[in-house]
Amino acid sequence: MLPLIKNKATGENFMDLLWSRYSAVFYTSVLAVILSVAGLHWHSLLYPAFLLSTAAAVGFYDIFQKKRPVLANFPLIGRFRFVLESIRPELRQYFWESDTDELPYSRNQRSMVYQRSKQILAARPFGSDENHYSDDFTWLNHSIAPSHINDDDFRVIVGKGDARYAMSILNISGTSFGSLSPNAIQALSKGAQIGGFAHNTGEGSLSKYHQLGGGDTIWQISTGYFGCRTKDGKFDSETFKKRATLPQVKMIEIKLSQGAKPGHGGMLLSSKVTPEIAETRGVKPFTDVISPHSHSEFGTPTELLKFAERLRNLSCGKPVGIKLCIGHPWEFIAIVKAMTETGIELDFITVDGSEGGTGAAPVEFTDHLGCPLRDAVVFVDNTLRGANLRNRVKVGSSAKLVSAYDIVRICALGADWCNMARPFMFSLGCIQARDCSSGHCPTGIATMDPKRYRALDIPSRAERVRNFQKNTRFALKELLEAAGLTHPDQLTRRHIVRRLSGSQIKLADQIYPKVETGALLRNEKVEDTRLASYWHRVSGASFSPMN
Repeated sequence: MLPLIKNKATGENFMDLLWSRYSAVFYTSVLAVILSVAGLHWHSLLYPAFLLSTAAAVGFYDIFQKKRPVLANFPLIGRFRFVLESIRPELRQYFWESDTDELPYSRNQRSMVYQRSKQILAARPFGSDENHYSDDFTWLNHSIAPSHINDDDFRVIVGKGDARYAMSILNISGTSFGSLSPNAIQALSKGAQIGGFAHNTGEGSLSKYHQLGGGDTIWQISTGYFGCRTKDGKFDSETFKKRATLPQVKMIEIKLSQGAKPGHGGMLLSSKVTPEIAETRGVKPFTDVISPHSHSEFGTPTELLKFAERLRNLSCGKPVGIKLCIGHPWEFIAIVKAMTETGIELDFITVDGSEGGTGAAPVEFTDHLGCPLRDAVVFVDNTLRGANLRNRVKVGSSAKLVSAYDIVRICALGADWCNMARPFMFSLGCIQARDCSSGHCPTGIATMDPKRYRALDIPSRAERVRNFQKNTRFALKELLEAAGLTHPDQLTRRHIVRRLSGSQIKLADQIYPKVETGALLRNEKVEDTRLASYWHRVSGASFSPMN
């Protein structure tokens, strides 16, 4: 029997080395020694001996390191845990996730986008995978007298005068150069150009890749004023005017907040600020770039509207609007109240729901901050209607929209058009690896690594972008025909049905509060309690309500 020799460092005896959690290191070391000796005569064994010696060295390092208890207790073997953990999302997605699990987009949703972008019929044999009797299930009521629609190129006129813009019903939401690769940005913009719809720049500003793509562009102005800023980060009117008057720029969007991380600024680390990104954003290369929490150009609703009017004048009358995720209801009510007080009106409002995504956001922000899209759109629509502004101020929507039915539902609740980002990324080839912030995107979409994004062929991916938008519009046309309608602007809340429980269903217009046009101006009673509570307590002078 082998003697029991106590190891003071580990507390293990010799028998423990043979049979315990340290056995992997022990046997690897023994085998490495054997192969090394044998390799003196058979040189072909030296290479595996080297590999085993390296593994043994790693094992001994694991035993004595102090950062990871799992590795200290299970050297070598414990490393498999970290390997499996790193590929868990992929294993779940390809082997264990059901077709309807939304993490955040289900396999069915992704497959639909892939099929439409590849011109493959997005049909489902053998019935629906959805549980039609689950709480919160919704559907579109159809008509016994279907309509016929000749053209599915549905448009919404935004703005006034010669610079007004005919907005498509489906467009690309904010996608910044830097967050997405040069090839991805150019392919998205090119897809928008050949498909006749718009592409939002995101807060990263109008890059040369947006311009090379040639698509209609919505220039988003964020708190960092990227692309139109002074050296100290303030708004630069002359730089803005030069870019805003480019024919490719169709609208200007002032970003107040986004659904994925409302009220949160950000910092682009110096290592990511390449000369190209620095040129696009108007900052110094290889320096930390701060996105403040709020705008420096305004601090009240009235000042916001005056800033919007200034941008409209500088851009020669192009439509100007805001993008926000609804938070404190009185703040948005104050913006609308300011429009009635000053006569300065926004051309559009883009409502971003809390379901929205981004490359990286704090967990608590993305999970529990901000108003979900459907509730937010209803609130925005009610407020504008009550102030008699709804026919002049258009409403866009974004956040986890993917199908034609999503467009129908959100338009019925109050939106005029929809923006999508992640579905258009799927059309480029995104596989939902959820590795957007690391720079290691396997498809070359969310990375600035030239070795990765070179594989993204711009012409073919642009065609897929166009195809997805075109085929989704066609699906929308068929839904409208089934409902007996001829245009999305005919959709109302009564067209959407929602199951509240196993025994109760209601039309959406029976669920959500109603506000008649101009009711707030006439001091009439409204069902929306938020409007009833705050309309008379706010003004354009402050975002805070009066007590």
